[in-house]
Amino acid sequence: MTPEMLAQIYAYTAVGVGVILAAAGLGSAIGWGLICAKTLEGIARQPEMRPALMTNMFIFAGLMESFPFIILAFAMWFLFANPFVGALDSALGAL
Repeated sequence: MTPEMLAQIYAYTAVGVGVILAAAGLGSAIGWGLICAKTLEGIARQPEMRPALMTNMFIFAGLMESFPFIILAFAMWFLFANPFVGALDSALGAL
C-alpha cells in the first residue's frame, strides 16, 4: 500500500462525506419546508384542527431534525474509521 493510494482513498472519502452531509442538509430543509407548508395549509382549511395538526407537525419535525444527525454519525464513521483502508489492505494482501 503506497502513501499515494492511501491519500487518494482519504481524499475520495472526504469528498463523499461532503456530498453526503450536503444532501442530508438539503433534504432536511426541504422536509421542514414541506411539513410546515402542509400544516399551515391544513390549518387554513380547518382551523378547528389546529392543535392536532400542530402536534403532528412537531412530531414529524423532530423526526426530520434527527435525520441529519444520524447521517452525520455515519459520515464521521467513514471519515475517522475509514473501512475502505482496511478493504484496500485486504485486497493488496491477497495479491
